Amino acid sequence: MALSKEPACGILSVMDIDRDIATKKIEVLIRVKRLRHRGPDWSGCHTAEKHIMAHERLSIVDLETGAQPLINFSKNIVLSVNGEIYNHKALRKELQMSGMNKSKYMTASDCEIIHHLYEAHDTNFLNKLNGIFAFVLYDKKKDRFIIARDHIGIIPLYWGRDKDGALWIASELKSLHDICVTFTDFTPGHFYDSATDSMTKWYNPAWHDETRIPNDPLDIDRLRTELENAVIRQLMSDVPYGVLLSGGLDSSIISAVAAKYCTKRIEEDSKSEAWWPRLHSFTIGLKGSPDVAAARIVADHIGTVHHEFFFTVEEGLNAYSDVIWHLETYDVTTVRAATPMYLMSRKIKAMGVKMVLSGEGADEMFGGYLYFHKCPNKEEFQKECVRKIKGLHKFDCLRANKSTAAWGVEARVPFLDTEFLKYAMENINPQDKMCGVAATKEGRIEKWMLRKAFEHLLPEEIVWRQKEQFSDGVGYSWIDSIQDKANNMISDVELKNAKYRFSHNPPVTKEAYLIRSIFANHFPGNAAAEAVPGGPSVACSTPAAIAWDESFKNYADCSGRSVNVHESAYDDKRMTSVKGAKVSITDAKSSNLDAYTGTAEKFVKSNL
Repeated sequence: MALSKEPACGILSVMDIDRDIATKKIEVLIRVKRLRHRGPDWSGCHTAEKHIMAHERLSIVDLETGAQPLINFSKNIVLSVNGEIYNHKALRKELQMSGMNKSKYMTASDCEIIHHLYEAHDTNFLNKLNGIFAFVLYDKKKDRFIIARDHIGIIPLYWGRDKDGALWIASELKSLHDICVTFTDFTPGHFYDSATDSMTKWYNPAWHDETRIPNDPLDIDRLRTELENAVIRQLMSDVPYGVLLSGGLDSSIISAVAAKYCTKRIEEDSKSEAWWPRLHSFTIGLKGSPDVAAARIVADHIGTVHHEFFFTVEEGLNAYSDVIWHLETYDVTTVRAATPMYLMSRKIKAMGVKMVLSGEGADEMFGGYLYFHKCPNKEEFQKECVRKIKGLHKFDCLRANKSTAAWGVEARVPFLDTEFLKYAMENINPQDKMCGVAATKEGRIEKWMLRKAFEHLLPEEIVWRQKEQFSDGVGYSWIDSIQDKANNMISDVELKNAKYRFSHNPPVTKEAYLIRSIFANHFPGNAAAEAVPGGPSVACSTPAAIAWDESFKNYADCSGRSVNVHESAYDDKRMTSVKGAKVSITDAKSSNLDAYTGTAEKFVKSNL
């Protein structure tokens, strides 16, 4: 039987219903339609005495038996899940060998393993899962339900109570914000147990302690192997898949590794030929985009079937309201970067592709953002990496998941694989990750160890290309145009009085005011606004990192262009849109890449 995957699905459940369950079911069926973009292939609904569980499915294979909610053989456990369990085959084997498998498998779904692990271990199984997930499990015998979310929050999940006290759980805020009187996002790495009415943190890695500093000797070969294994795990698919290739380092590495292993079926332990041996890569940008040019170089080098998509500024601005509705955030950087990703995902889905690999997470784990050049020491470096990773569910993970799920496409993020994340954060000394003159006297480019580990798979000018945020790389006029539109629409008086209209996280720029206004139209009220983080940032830093340098306190913009590492990074013409001071990190003469790579000439080649 083919193995079923349950990727970018949508779940909506209502628990603790005390009265009028028929009315609640009507409300559920109406509201679950708001999630149909996440799972356009099939719908399912299960009603118990006090609970309703609905599901919108993005089917990959096993159409006959993989429908959700999933019900076990004894018909006493019901599961509604959005996720991928990459190690489900190993877990099945483990249960069988231990004699702890208590019931028959009803489907070939990778997610059904959650049923059997719960029967064997109660709630003490979540750390066994290598995957991404958000689920609601109901145990009829015990009249008990469990809610859980994956380690980082790669899969979105929200919950809240309505006026009758019923508990609503949904993949996206749009299904519950206007029926719940209180609501928030469900904390990643936690589970809720109705039997104890309590939240428990199940994900407790050693790296969560910000003061713990790994000191293992750097092993480039192991780094390469660990990441390749993560990519291999996430290649399981029975439908055509592709890679999002921006031409930056992270997406290029993921694409190159995927191209290396895509010719064999991972589902059959690479013992048979892949059904789709040609890997497809996708990129998007404005005309003249540096990302598009770089992605073309990578695609030619690794041999993918490459697709270049272009959008106009007008198309991007016209999509802004829809993008914010799907993202459910007013974070400026997230909305900027999500818009081209949203436009590209529509074209990807139209080509029949349902799954893509993406490069999110590397910058957070390895200090890839340009402001890391100002990090004073390894202790601060480790703390900032931990802070960034813990916040990913509100930023890059949210963007990657929701901008692709808007069109029924699933984005997988191998850098955030459970095992690779553990290795990167618990075994690599942050001193080895550091960049700039704080790393070596000559200066060192960001993420140099990743570059070194995969330089054999990529063209030299890509390996040593400087970090460029996606919203910049798609075309420098993209951010400029957003700011121009906001300047024309928002008056100085409106911005001055923003704190009266938006008491929580008041916008400080006209662009932020415009985005916030659109968000408020979709999701009125303070509760929705409070689900979005705020605070100052320079080039995607956390507020805490502002203290690293005096010039950061007058931060110009969350764009990478507000931090200039080398003269070759952003020339004066490209800098015209940045409102405020340009923060200079190092002199171009002291931009030696690292101890392995020699001179800065390699770096200059990346100025596409």
